Amino acid sequence: MEHRQHARFPVLFSSSFSSINLVKGEGNVVDLSIRGCRIFSLTEVKTGTALQLAIQVSKQDPPIQVRQAVVRWCRDSSFGLEFVSLSEEAWPRLQQLVKELELEPYQREVVAEEGSLPC
Repeated sequence: MEHRQHARFPVLFSSSFSSINLVKGEGNVVDLSIRGCRIFSLTEVKTGTALQLAIQVSKQDPPIQVRQAVVRWCRDSSFGLEFVSLSEEAWPRLQQLVKELELEPYQREVVAEEGSLPC
């Protein structure tokens, strides 16, 4: 059984990615952690490829820019990325996003217990 160092959260964010002269594509980020993500895409990538990645979290904000991410695995039209380098602006945004994702289920449970949400 594989043990992950950082929790992954189910999400659905659009993304674009590219590498120097090798590949360029778009996909959906479907899992996210503080150190990486899984992307569903019809664009084929190879394990070990270094990519630049832009994750569009909301329409109002600019994408989170990952300067370098390495493809760690590929299968079934998806691939896993490990984040190697983020821009100075991107790192605190990613940390805040993951913190919000960690809190979200607990916040929903508290609201439901208070009777604010229909069952």
